[in-house]
Amino acid sequence: MKLTKYTHACVRLEKEGHVLVIDPGTFSESKEALAGAHAVLVTHEHNDHIDRPAVIAALRENTTLEVHAPAGVAASLREDAGSDEAVAARVHTAEPGTEFDAGGFNVRTYGGQHALIHAQIPVVANVGYLVDSNVFHPGDSFVVPDGIQVKTLLVPIHAPWSKVSEVVDFVVSVRAPRAFPVHDGLLNELGRGAVEAHVARIGSRYGTSYESIAPGGSVDV
Repeated sequence: MKLTKYTHACVRLEKEGHVLVIDPGTFSESKEALAGAHAVLVTHEHNDHIDRPAVIAALRENTTLEVHAPAGVAASLREDAGSDEAVAARVHTAEPGTEFDAGGFNVRTYGGQHALIHAQIPVVANVGYLVDSNVFHPGDSFVVPDGIQVKTLLVPIHAPWSKVSEVVDFVVSVRAPRAFPVHDGLLNELGRGAVEAHVARIGSRYGTSYESIAPGGSVDV
């Protein structure tokens, strides 16, 4: 499977002619990521994880595209579709603890809520996705999938809701053989280097090989 990272939280997975996109947000090159996609997974409603106009445009242009998202996001997309029932019908609600097929990929869901940012900021729904029992994208949370060994972990390296110790503990808890960064759009290169050095050094003690990927870069997983 080919994994391509876009700016911030968006990734594109490709295998055997199938394309799956996770979190095409406004911080990312959403139109590019969505080109030719068969399915989209959205972890939560924040605009750095979903560019609603871009997703609606992709649904209208690509009549085979399906979207899976938490209930609130799915409802908003159906509302954006207006009277276009064909578009609305291809927007599906994703709930934690389920398993489904999305564009030729097997998907299992975990979690349920976004990490706390501040007591005065409401917590929203957040669904983490495990694709083909391999790649896990947690969205904005540090939920650890149960009952399975994750092979490839996408690590939210930096966020308003986290600190470095929590990032490292997440990597140690999952213990995936390989890990790559997401949610890094707010970091400059100095900050990235500092965080990634800790993740790589401590993660390696627990069997995780952490590799950085620049936006537009791809790896086989």
